[in-house]
Amino acid sequence: MRPISYGRQYISQEDIDAVVETLQSDFLTQGPKVKEFEERFAEYVGSKYAIAVSNGTAALHLCTMAMNVQKGDKVITTPLTFAASANCIRYCDGEVDFVDIDPHTYLMDLDKLEEKLASVPVGTYKGVIPVDFAGYPINVERLRSIANKYKLWIIEDACHAPGGYFEDSQKVQQKCGNGAYADLHIFSFHPVKHIATGEGGMITTNNKELYEKICLLRTHGITKDPELLNENHGGWYYEMQELGYNYRLSDIQAALGVSQLERANEGVRKRNEIALKYNEAFKESKITTPFVHDNTLHAYHLYVIQIEDRKGLYNHLRENNIFSQVLYSPVHLQPYYKKFGWKKGDLPVVEKYYENCLALPMFPTLSIDEQNYVIEKIKEFIDE
Repeated sequence: MRPISYGRQYISQEDIDAVVETLQSDFLTQGPKVKEFEERFAEYVGSKYAIAVSNGTAALHLCTMAMNVQKGDKVITTPLTFAASANCIRYCDGEVDFVDIDPHTYLMDLDKLEEKLASVPVGTYKGVIPVDFAGYPINVERLRSIANKYKLWIIEDACHAPGGYFEDSQKVQQKCGNGAYADLHIFSFHPVKHIATGEGGMITTNNKELYEKICLLRTHGITKDPELLNENHGGWYYEMQELGYNYRLSDIQAALGVSQLERANEGVRKRNEIALKYNEAFKESKITTPFVHDNTLHAYHLYVIQIEDRKGLYNHLRENNIFSQVLYSPVHLQPYYKKFGWKKGDLPVVEKYYENCLALPMFPTLSIDEQNYVIEKIKEFIDE
């Protein structure tokens, strides 16, 4: 059996042809493919606007800038995420606070969030950055109600969840990133994600003002739009109106993204089939499988189990050419965040989660034989 990793990209001949066609075109960057990718992605998630950027971290940074995070502003996020979900607050000199996770969904515990907010004056916190961890959509409708009560903005980190949805109180399917409840949403196109562009990211929103501000910040804060210029010296003229960054996506990457988007729904369907097979295989075992609420479509970027002897299973799988992964080490216990006073014991639910979590191989091209082999080796370990 060839090595089996926890995630793997799939590049088809159609993907290769799309990239080659762009390489042979007049534009390698700042051309029509980026706009096409943005429009198709917005259609896919159901948002009004989409802005393609260089990666998911850039997307987060642009969003915190757009929400005007300033020195000393307090913003809440989850400790169960990649560090970028918290770091983007620090990029703007804001202060990061964490709310522990729900022990079943592994998402930010909204009850604990409300408790924290209720314990301080309204306005103490400026915003909240929830994460659709592993592909499980957070209930942004309830979060919006809390945010409105305590005057918070919402940036939803949906990097794990394109194609996922939850059903709101009106029984309407709300796709991750559709702009119905959050101010901004961000996605990543890293190779192990649902849509791969090598590196890349996307921001979605229904707010035109935020859309225009982020478009400006993405490209050095520079515009050539005649309607936005303070002066106009001619067709060559541009103005730098904000301190922005070069966070653009190239047409080469966008071409790959457009092609990958064609099979995005099929990828989510396949991921759910793989998850169902794992669920069935481990339902009578000592393994805890992912929780999924009714009327929710889990996008399954990750399939995370809980097992008491996590290290033993991790090593056993590696010995058999299966490369599982531990995701994530709680952000508040990273050395950088410990410098701000965070310590072990502060967020007990996520810390307990970390002791026992393991992400199994999960990607659309995982074959039946490969998955059977993974299941066989796990059962071999737990039956010892």
